[in-house]
Order: sequence, then structure tokens, then C-alpha cells
Amino acid sequence: QVQLVESGGGLVQAGGSLRLSCAASGRTFSSYAMGWFRQAPGKEREFVATISGNGGSKFYADSLKGRFTISRDNAKNTVYLQMNSLNSGDTAVYYCAAGRHFVATLDSYDYWGQGTQVTVSS
Repeated sequence: QVQLVESGGGLVQAGGSLRLSCAASGRTFSSYAMGWFRQAPGKEREFVATISGNGGSKFYADSLKGRFTISRDNAKNTVYLQMNSLNSGDTAVYYCAAGRHFVATLDSYDYWGQGTQVTVSS
């Protein structure tokens, strides 16, 4: 069982940056791929980025490459999402998730956090 708690969301002006964190419980954090997903009002949850268990592989949604960076610190059981050059289209609830496979598919992730709201004002 893995419990995930996101933090770092908030209100930011367009062009600004935020860093989200996701703290995980358990002693097997490094065995999980970690993903970030987001859900905007009235839209389906969508893939943002994922990172392999040892941090050596990363994959991003095409539309977010170059602005978002995923990283992890296995000693701290934490995964991060650095978001730069934010715009109103990035407004959403952001979720972290843990899964056994390094994939972008939402259904492949077994554990989910409660989400953290990111609001970008224009």
C-alpha cells in the first residue's frame, strides 16, 4: 500500500513557476514509476509526465515538453514537478500516482494522491 500526498499548488500569474511535490509512504518507493496527471474543470484527467523508479527515464506529454520537468528523490520518498512559463491552460488539479510500469496510461497506476489545485491567472 502506498499513500501519496501532493503539495505546492496555488495561485500564480501567467508566466510564473511552481514546483509541486508528492510525498509517498512506504519503504518501496523506488520500485514504483511515478506519474503526474492533471484534470481541468469539465475535462478528463490527462497525462503530464512520468519517471521510472530509479529516475533514469522520463517521459512527458508532447504539449508540455520544455516547460515541465519531473524528478524524484528516493531518499526522501518524494517526486517533484517543476512547472515553468505557466499559462491559463495549465489551470487544473494536479495528481501524482504510483504504478509498477513506466507508462503514460492513467489506468496503469495503482495509487493516487488527493490532488493539489493549480490556478494560473492571466
